[in-house]
Amino acid sequence: MRYQKRIGIFSLEMSAEQLGERLLAIETGINLQRLSTGDIEDDEWEQVIAGLGRISALPIRLDGTSVMSPIQMRSRARKWMVEYDLDMIVIDYLQLMQESGAGNRKQANCVQIIDEISRNLKLLARELNIPILVLAQLSRALEQRMSKVPQLSDLRELGAIEQNADIVIFIYREEVYNSETERKGFADLIVAKHRNGPTGQVVLKFDAHTTRFLDPDPLIPSVTPVSLTPEGEINPENLEPDEE
Repeated sequence: MRYQKRIGIFSLEMSAEQLGERLLAIETGINLQRLSTGDIEDDEWEQVIAGLGRISALPIRLDGTSVMSPIQMRSRARKWMVEYDLDMIVIDYLQLMQESGAGNRKQANCVQIIDEISRNLKLLARELNIPILVLAQLSRALEQRMSKVPQLSDLRELGAIEQNADIVIFIYREEVYNSETERKGFADLIVAKHRNGPTGQVVLKFDAHTTRFLDPDPLIPSVTPVSLTPEGEINPENLEPDEE
């Protein structure tokens, strides 16, 4: 929020109200569930009012349409660019988009559809000359292996996302799979692909109650990073052997 960049958000999963509640939780640090239910303490109302004021002043444009094709999105994005000169577009999330005409293609392959959508988004980013951040869900197949750390091979079931993306970043929270981990409250941002830069890992703190990502405490020992091969895969030494 502090950078005041002009952002256009296409929120296909959450409504504008839900997204607003998350922004308010992030801005105020108040528990998201309590904000959603209106369970706010008397001494928190001042924070809420101030937070709403700051959020309303943000240069953010939001489209909460739940069903949208790349053609419809391109039209709205072009309009936003003319009116607001956006710095960035965010799409949440890829698999909820509908490829134009897919409803008439009875034999349409899901992978082919995602290929077309991701390619169209790549062309849109080049046309507008701004970055487009596209969220996507990984297949649950990775939950069947010993190491749950995501890697580029997990994108192959999603078509050409890996090829079309300039940068691929995975979010990994160990506590999702291991409730006994000592790394509760931490999230790894794994840069598995960077077309014009280095790959690597960034460790952040994650506050699930407010959905906030925070810089880690400098006094907390750093976690051994996950090393990647040139192909963006996890090096074998980082993986635990599969159970027999």
